[in-house]
Amino acid sequence: MSLAADFEQAQTDVKQLPSRPANNVLLRLYALYKQGTHGDADGKRPGVFDLVGRAKYDAWKSVAGTAREDAQRQYVALVTDLRA
Repeated sequence: MSLAADFEQAQTDVKQLPSRPANNVLLRLYALYKQGTHGDADGKRPGVFDLVGRAKYDAWKSVAGTAREDAQRQYVALVTDLRA
């Protein structure tokens, strides 16, 4: 399969995991997904009272500079590991 097909399949597979991953893993999945679909984070960092939004933004910002294809590969690998 192509990377695009693998990435799409991983997006489906992640919704069917037997158990909910830890928050740090969920943030990593979010960051890789956003990097793989939108590229580097932009806009302002959410305010101090938006804890969830801030954590998600920080996670996404932490992978800035990663090529979209690399982020997609890492996302697929992480979902594959979680399914095992």
